[in-house]
Amino acid sequence: MTINPKKLINSKWTAVNPVNKEKHCLVTKIEIEKSGQVNHCQLLSIHSKRLFLVDWQDLKNPEKWLQGWL
Repeated sequence: MTINPKKLINSKWTAVNPVNKEKHCLVTKIEIEKSGQVNHCQLLSIHSKRLFLVDWQDLKNPEKWLQGWL
């Protein structure tokens, strides 16, 4: 799966193995290194409104995340 880091903001994701019913998430912020490479994404859980960081490369792993809200 190819993900354009510039289009991550406001993208929707579904956790394959949700914890605490935090299944649907929205990317609210990306952390970019000085070199211009994306380091982490900040996700907002729609259920709990909790913010957490994930490695943006993890979003490419279909065993962890699926694009869109399913």
